[in-house]
Amino acid sequence: MQVEQYKIQEHNSSLQKEHQRKFDYVASGIANIKSIVEKLKAFQVAIPSWALGTGGTRFGRFSGAGEPGNLEEKIEDIGLLHKLNQSSGAISLHIPWDIPENASSIKALAAQHGLRFDAMNSNTFQDQKDQKLSYKFGSLQHVDKAVRKQAIEHNIEVIKHGVELGSDSLTVWLADGSSFPGQLNFRKAFNNTLESLQEIYAALPGDWKMFVEYKAFEPNFYSMTVGDWGQSLLYANKLGDKAYTLVDLGHHLPNANIEQIVSLLLNEGKLGGFHFNDSKYGDDDLTVGSINPYQLFLIFNELVEGMDAKGMNHATDLGWMIDASHNIKDPLEDLLQSVEAIQIAYAQALLVDTKALQAAQQNNDVAAAQEVLQQAYRTDVRPIVAEARLQSGGALQPLQLFRSLKVREHLIKERGVKTVATGL
Repeated sequence: MQVEQYKIQEHNSSLQKEHQRKFDYVASGIANIKSIVEKLKAFQVAIPSWALGTGGTRFGRFSGAGEPGNLEEKIEDIGLLHKLNQSSGAISLHIPWDIPENASSIKALAAQHGLRFDAMNSNTFQDQKDQKLSYKFGSLQHVDKAVRKQAIEHNIEVIKHGVELGSDSLTVWLADGSSFPGQLNFRKAFNNTLESLQEIYAALPGDWKMFVEYKAFEPNFYSMTVGDWGQSLLYANKLGDKAYTLVDLGHHLPNANIEQIVSLLLNEGKLGGFHFNDSKYGDDDLTVGSINPYQLFLIFNELVEGMDAKGMNHATDLGWMIDASHNIKDPLEDLLQSVEAIQIAYAQALLVDTKALQAAQQNNDVAAAQEVLQQAYRTDVRPIVAEARLQSGGALQPLQLFRSLKVREHLIKERGVKTVATGL
């Protein structure tokens, strides 16, 4: 489904007066409001190809309707999101779930929707149809060299697909680990994984990055071969300058201080990017900002401060991606909410009075430091985010317009009721 620009303009016209009132009110107290709006306009969040259909749990999956049945339809859906919010200008592919049959035509289709290809994601955490060797007991860590070789070759194939599409990074997430004591030798598993990653790293084009993702548990529950940010950093340091740690917000034990992790990785020059989501207990893959929006703000506060200290470009020097699973929500509505939550947290972080915060820190004035942070966090920045969308040609209220245009109903008419998104 295509959303004509005039429909967005009609939607904006009906809301313009009230939006202007709210924006003028919040902007009146912000000296650098124009700079903040420009930064929000430049900030783009990649949409994962696997998040456009209904996800699930180990207990079941409740398929939606009108889901995209191929890569072309997924690109159309992300193009629709980007048309509405002007902040979803990239797509992150999962291989082999979304192998392009004709890379040039897929790249052209994405360009028509104003999209580029973000990080490519390999898959060695499940066996594929007609796969010769199984990953049941690991992939890059496997005791069998032949299995490791198969996993290495898959990652190199993913790089080749990425080169054809114009991507410039590879995300490696491993389900490798063990569920019982004694199941594997930790040192051998680490060394096997490192050797495998080194072969993949050697196949990277000169301008590419490798993101090494970590996860505390699941599917293995006794050990994970890349179980935390320290292990990921260890691999990245051993691999070289093109290797970085990727932070998935759900891949931590409960109550982990993710903002400190982010700060230290940034300090070491080894923070590669993010998979945004939210969680209550584990890797829940919930809508960004739906459980702990204050933590998201604190993470962005460290990002903004740290990136500014290093002279980094907020929009382009890190990878910004969503990783979510939608079991009971409309996936497109969820993604619209997630992107807005990210933009809100970013805008709040841009409001932090860094000079006042640094002064409070230097004087050990704990109460003052808290006041500075919460002043920014408690500011309603939604009109600022909406203004950035408006100036970019997007909708003032993307979710409201999505519903008023009955987008899901149109997709069901086009694709049918009993549809299942590829790769899920």
